[in-house]
Amino acid sequence: MNVADDMSLVSLVLGASIPVQVVMVILIITSIFSWWYIFIKVFMLKKAEDNAEKFETAFWSGGDLNKLYDGLSSGKRRKSQGMASIFEAGFKEFVRHKQHSNNGGSKMDVSDAMEGSRRAMQASFNREMDELDSHLPFLASVGSVSPYIGLFGTVWGIMNSFRGLSNVAQATLSQVAPGIAEALVATAIGLFAAIPAVLAYNRFASRVDRLSVRYESFMEEFTNILQRRV
Repeated sequence: MNVADDMSLVSLVLGASIPVQVVMVILIITSIFSWWYIFIKVFMLKKAEDNAEKFETAFWSGGDLNKLYDGLSSGKRRKSQGMASIFEAGFKEFVRHKQHSNNGGSKMDVSDAMEGSRRAMQASFNREMDELDSHLPFLASVGSVSPYIGLFGTVWGIMNSFRGLSNVAQATLSQVAPGIAEALVATAIGLFAAIPAVLAYNRFASRVDRLSVRYESFMEEFTNILQRRV
């Protein structure tokens, strides 16, 4: 087999030492999971943004909030998500306080009603943010750790190459190149896993932050609307 065949990617991977091959397998599996989560987050965030846009259009159209709430909680539709879920939680708590007052309970206390509504919306907001943030820590870990894992494989491979040269009287480029090249493949795979994960994490984190600000702004505006209905 000539040097060109020895330097092919498949030959370099198959010819690497066992520890280096283990590092490569770990990085490849990590990269596959990373891309899987990237595709999941693309569709998840697109859906969340579309749902927020649709709900804001319905909410600010000037319609009856009771009808909007009944439509969300009727059970004929899927569980509310995103901004709709925050609205449903806050309005449900507000209505509960109001019904308790109308059914002979103590006079409705504005501060209690608003505080209960805020807590309900905050709890729903936290659940939604947990969902939006899912898989992002994994992408961040892949982006930060993969290059070092690949570097470990490279260092191990280069050490083996130099150990092998200790038994050779005169080292030539054809003897050194394959060993070093197969070691560097581990770093290349590490970068291949890390770069898309870093780019995706930064992009997704920015979109999640924008949705968070959007949700929080809605919570403040909706709280003001409820205060006027007391």
